[in-house]
Amino acid sequence: ARSRTVGELLAPTSPFDKKCGRENWTVAFAPDGSYLAWSQGHRIVKLVPWAQCLNNFLLHGTKNGANAVSTRLPRQSSESGQKNKPCEHIIDCGDIVWSLAFGSSVPEKQSRCVNIEWHRFKFGQDQLLLATGLNNGRIKIWDVYTGKLLLNLMDHTEVVRDLTFAPDGSLILVSASRDKTLRVWDLKDDGNMMKVLRGHPNWVYGCAFSPDSSILCSVGASKAVFLWDMDKYSMLRKLEGHHNDVVACEFSPDGALLATASYDTRVYVWDPHIGVILREFGHLFPPPTPIFAGGANDRWVRAVCFSHDGLHVASLADDKMVRFWRIDEEYPVQVAPLNNGLCCTFSTDGSVLAAGQDGSVYFWATPSQVSSLQHLCRMAIRRVMPTSQVKNLPIPCKVVEFLCYQI
Repeated sequence: ARSRTVGELLAPTSPFDKKCGRENWTVAFAPDGSYLAWSQGHRIVKLVPWAQCLNNFLLHGTKNGANAVSTRLPRQSSESGQKNKPCEHIIDCGDIVWSLAFGSSVPEKQSRCVNIEWHRFKFGQDQLLLATGLNNGRIKIWDVYTGKLLLNLMDHTEVVRDLTFAPDGSLILVSASRDKTLRVWDLKDDGNMMKVLRGHPNWVYGCAFSPDSSILCSVGASKAVFLWDMDKYSMLRKLEGHHNDVVACEFSPDGALLATASYDTRVYVWDPHIGVILREFGHLFPPPTPIFAGGANDRWVRAVCFSHDGLHVASLADDKMVRFWRIDEEYPVQVAPLNNGLCCTFSTDGSVLAAGQDGSVYFWATPSQVSSLQHLCRMAIRRVMPTSQVKNLPIPCKVVEFLCYQI
């Protein structure tokens, strides 16, 4: 089946604009669904209110599908009223933008640095931050509502390729860089760098937190997937199985699964707790043998993301296709065309997939399905129980296999 197009946001062009530097390497939705941000290429990041964006698609009649989702999107609410009303911003970051991440604070989550008596910033619950990773190794932190620069973090020596905030509202930020390191920053401590995670033999391409913020996954220019204990800042394990560079990763909403995308033309779905591959989604048939796994560069997988229903995965590949997969089926359930796709992410409510390409963003309606009661129960259990605990439950083997996503 072909996925239904929702709309598109095109980057402005000029007759003298060179295509080089116009790549959109990153697109992100705010945690509350209020904003969409993407890199338009060169130094520019565009921030638009997402509900307003969907309404525009519907009003102009250019695309269908917006009607079903626009009414369910939350608006940012705050006692400060007009100050935090979503409005459009264009941010000049001063250098080529490679990565973006939204972060919001939970006031009772204290800084991990215990001996701090004075802070320049006291981030409240009514604030929304945007972190931008730049070509020169800097990370700039912006106030989304005002578009003002708050912090400038300068420790990386190469491109900051990816950024991710801990989902627990602690404003812990992790950055992945071509300098072969991951760095952990505490924005509640005015952006203090807390830790450097070393272990990658080459460039680090991507990183992602588990939903409970306890595990960090990182991938890069090697065949291994790295998992880190974020309480001890130590490596938990390496996942071996890919045959070429691994370029993207994301946990499922319950933390029970991990999806990774590689230049070996495959997406793997892992059980990260025991390091087992549960699913393989191939983008080349027949799949290349390991010795030729890097040779099919017209099928390299560029991006992967998990839907919020925990049942679907989206992937972008160099064969000019977007694919939607069900985690329990071998073949895509929907596809859509996209040239030069580089990044993708699901909207906060999971109803729309956004994909970036050449400074522009394209949107598709995602496969809609009512989750079964069994799956909802499985997700509820897996949010609090790792695989080892599930296997020790006094329940039938078939139920254990279902809870571990093995059937």
